Amino acid sequence: MADFHQNGNIATLHNLRTTTTEALTRELVTLSGSRKIALILPSLYSELEGPALGNILDELKQAPYLHRIVIGLDRANEKQFRHAREFFSVLPQHHSVIWNDGPRMLEIQERLRKLDLAPREPGKGKNVWTCIGYLLACQDCSSVAIHDCDITTYTRDMLARLVYPVANPAFSYQMAKGFYPRTDGSKLNGRVSRLLVSPLLIALKRVVGDRDYLDYLRSFRYPLSGEFAMRVSVLPDLRIPSDWGLEIGVLSEGWRNLAPKSVCQVEIADTYDHKHQPLSEEDASAGLSRMSVDICKAVYRKLATDGTVFSEAVFRSLKATYYRSALDLLDCYYNDARMNGLSIDRHQEEAAIELFARNVVLAGQIFLDNPAEPPSIPTWNRVHAADPDIMQDMLKAVEEDEREFG
Repeated sequence: MADFHQNGNIATLHNLRTTTTEALTRELVTLSGSRKIALILPSLYSELEGPALGNILDELKQAPYLHRIVIGLDRANEKQFRHAREFFSVLPQHHSVIWNDGPRMLEIQERLRKLDLAPREPGKGKNVWTCIGYLLACQDCSSVAIHDCDITTYTRDMLARLVYPVANPAFSYQMAKGFYPRTDGSKLNGRVSRLLVSPLLIALKRVVGDRDYLDYLRSFRYPLSGEFAMRVSVLPDLRIPSDWGLEIGVLSEGWRNLAPKSVCQVEIADTYDHKHQPLSEEDASAGLSRMSVDICKAVYRKLATDGTVFSEAVFRSLKATYYRSALDLLDCYYNDARMNGLSIDRHQEEAAIELFARNVVLAGQIFLDNPAEPPSIPTWNRVHAADPDIMQDMLKAVEEDEREFG
């Protein structure tokens, strides 16, 4: 993907293959001397048993510029938490494992629930939000990167390139979004981004008209990537969606809170692969089907806050326009894959498009039936205003868990 194209809406920082990981690392070490860098890792316990996380830790051990690593651990009992503490102990950086299902953290969640400020459902969004609150309570970092724990093609170069734009004080960027080609070397992957988000944004522009927000989202080469970096000053006012709309939701926060020149996308890998979700054609509450509904709702909600009026007729038109746009793009993806020696199952791709077309309308119906549904977890600024002690109590809870179960 070595090119230098700029689209004029947000900055694109390319990998022109003219520097090395070692050179970036040395510069980040110098920068981190006065502007400390953190990493958030939202993890399921099952990922400790998967093929990716061991290699990720081996790579992170070679990132000396990281001051702190915050691991949010979901779906773990006491025995598994003890194992996780040992598993992550190989990291040389300051690191903390937040046992989200432990009694102390559940007590924190209950305090939030009584204030009507708790996340409404478990998942990656809740995990990331909790880690952000913990990091803010630490008060010792200037920038933070966030990435998943199931990246099977992970290298330390990915992290260095992701965090550099916000770690360098000479740059004006407050938020950086990673991008890459979604391929494992044999197949073209990234179905939700290719077959849902890209044609949906094209269809929305045709149906509801020009919107700066749509142009902003279309500027990102991979809007659903789970790799972000931000300056910590952005975090207190960040609204984190609790569902699969997390990535679109965070990008939307960049649109809401930051000037366009404060947001960039950065090329972080030549290949990228991770755990693949099933399509779940028969179950709209699971897999890529659930993901597609949540992503559509996130986009509709943001457009509605900017004054776009939706109706059943609009969603019917949107479905038809989306379907045609997706099939047109599929031709492009098929030819691109063939030319590069990659495979695409044309039948499965069209089946995914048909499912996503149904979910474009289903998400619209859910949105119309409950437009007042709280779209995001409250910001940490609001939580702090409601309970000024809760962030410090979270620090204590994590420390006590480490002492008791470490």
